[in-house]
Amino acid sequence: MDDKQQGRPAAAAGNPAVRSPSYLSAGLHIKGEVTGNEDLHIDGSLAGSISVGGFRLTVGKGANVNAEAVARELVIYGEVKGNLRARDLVEVKKEGSVQGDILTARIMIEDGAFFKGNIEIERGNSKAGAGKDKAE
Repeated sequence: MDDKQQGRPAAAAGNPAVRSPSYLSAGLHIKGEVTGNEDLHIDGSLAGSISVGGFRLTVGKGANVNAEAVARELVIYGEVKGNLRARDLVEVKKEGSVQGDILTARIMIEDGAFFKGNIEIERGNSKAGAGKDKAE
């Protein structure tokens, strides 16, 4: 399976502005708090908490995450037990499994994915809401 199918961006040859995410490989097991200001791809196991702020967190196939996670965007191919909070989007892919509550602005759960928990959609200051106020 290539990088794109695993959720990892393909390397951009000759473009120094494109950064690849930090990577926790399948052989690594971490307990504790992980924080950062860049994209993170996990293929190993992690227990604790993860916060990558305004960046993307990808849980790869075969990964096992038992943690609270906060990111701009979360993409789940592996197994997650814990609450997820994404400012923009949570995607649970068909191979993915999430047991916990999700708080996000947008969500996508593919056919075949496993989800057990609650979902809360944050609407914020959406354009649809702003248009409604003007019409009244």
